[in-house]
Amino acid sequence: MINYSSLLVSLFLGAAGVLVGHPFDTVKVRLQVQSMDKPLYRGTFHCFQSIIRQESVFGLYKGIGSPMMGLTFINAIVFGVQGNTMRLLAHDTPMNQFLAGAAAGAIQCVICCPMELAKTRMQMQGTGEKKSSRKLYKNSLDCLARIYNREGLRGVNRGMVTTLIRETPGFGVYFLSYDVLTRSLGCEPDDRYMIPKLLFAGGMAGIASWLSTYPVDVIKSRLQADGVGGVNQYSSIADCVRQSVRREGYMVFTRGLTSTLLRAFPVNAATFATVTLVLMYARGVEEGPKDCEPAQPSHHPQIQQQAQPSSL
Repeated sequence: MINYSSLLVSLFLGAAGVLVGHPFDTVKVRLQVQSMDKPLYRGTFHCFQSIIRQESVFGLYKGIGSPMMGLTFINAIVFGVQGNTMRLLAHDTPMNQFLAGAAAGAIQCVICCPMELAKTRMQMQGTGEKKSSRKLYKNSLDCLARIYNREGLRGVNRGMVTTLIRETPGFGVYFLSYDVLTRSLGCEPDDRYMIPKLLFAGGMAGIASWLSTYPVDVIKSRLQADGVGGVNQYSSIADCVRQSVRREGYMVFTRGLTSTLLRAFPVNAATFATVTLVLMYARGVEEGPKDCEPAQPSHHPQIQQQAQPSSL
């Protein structure tokens, strides 16, 4: 049975996470997609400064409507699929945590891919302009509607394969890392350091998840931003990889990584720690296990939920 109090908390944390983390995501996308023939930004902090100076602080929040709208659906999918998969697998082991997380990551791509497509297009719109003289999209919904009218469902799902390649193992590593860390650290209810341990485990799980699939995220961003000006630069995933490596070398797969990791630790630390504590005390500590190693298969997986997509 779904614990609605924990679901509401995860949704609230997800919204807060989007508000705090979206500026870092905008910087990440700008750095990933920018042309190296005429680069606009020298690095993470220069990108932050340039966006604020040229587009105001609101430039950092371009495209935020898309993840805000998709948040509820993504959390519902991840929560339901991960919990039900763990019940189906019956045994709460690190490998099963990986499999359950991977299943959740794969299925939520149905929402995540179009959501990130609209987000990326909105983030790239009006680059370097405080007031864009020619707005192609009014908002995230208008963006998806225009893409659908021009390209159909295939256009709306641009980047779906790379999203699947990123999200499936990424979510698996996410849940696996948190499970391994909490088991190793121990988080007994009467432990005075339980909350710092949960924060550390959640933050490191987020970092591990991003590091495991970050090169794929670079390619996904480039494919989803491709064609904004009416001309497609890449014909396929392989073509995008070839062109990117030929022009920029293998370091291209690390573009935007700094801003991603700066966002990943605090957002995921707060998410995992809060959801874990809410579930622990909502169900009653006396009914649950005495440390992070669950005695019942149905207990541990449900405390591990992702409140931001990709993504996130």
